[in-house]
Amino acid sequence: MVSQQINDVPGQSPRRTAANAIPEDVILDAATALMTKVGIRRTTMADIARAADVSRATLYRRFPNVEAIAAQVTTREFERVVATAPLADGPTGRESLVATVVHVVRAARAHPLLQRIIDLDPEFLMPNLLHRSGRTSRGQLAVIVGFLTAGQATGEIRDGDPERLATTVLQMAWSFALTGPVFVEAPETLDSELSDLLERYLRP
Repeated sequence: MVSQQINDVPGQSPRRTAANAIPEDVILDAATALMTKVGIRRTTMADIARAADVSRATLYRRFPNVEAIAAQVTTREFERVVATAPLADGPTGRESLVATVVHVVRAARAHPLLQRIIDLDPEFLMPNLLHRSGRTSRGQLAVIVGFLTAGQATGEIRDGDPERLATTVLQMAWSFALTGPVFVEAPETLDSELSDLLERYLRP
């Protein structure tokens, strides 16, 4: 009761905002800006807390470490890229799937955060590429499976286990996004090649 009265005295500093009252996007926005500038490995929890204007204790109550924040950031950026894909009425078939995958790959190649990760912290990508699927990869597979299922229902996509087909499509996409630019001088030419490859693979 006494502490409550003290905190209610006009002119006194208000109580610190509870950790769960801080919008997650505030933290993720701060982390994205830092990681895009200096990379994941050079970003610390103290840096993120300072940039987000929260205490380190508050940050640790929400995330265990920088890697967990980085995973959340990359997942959110992927979802934002997918949201800008040129879709009319959602996943409807082969044409929509191909257009979406090509769009996402093009956007990924140009995304400043992904480019910074490739330049400074490629080891962050290695576990998801070589040893296990992370949250972002699982989200990507789920989106692709949705397109494949819709396309198979209309006869626009060949028969086959949607999850198996989705895995192959995602492998193509990652290859064109990450290693494609290494082999060509004009990365934009990769778009037509990926589109043709996916069309041939998915056509009944």
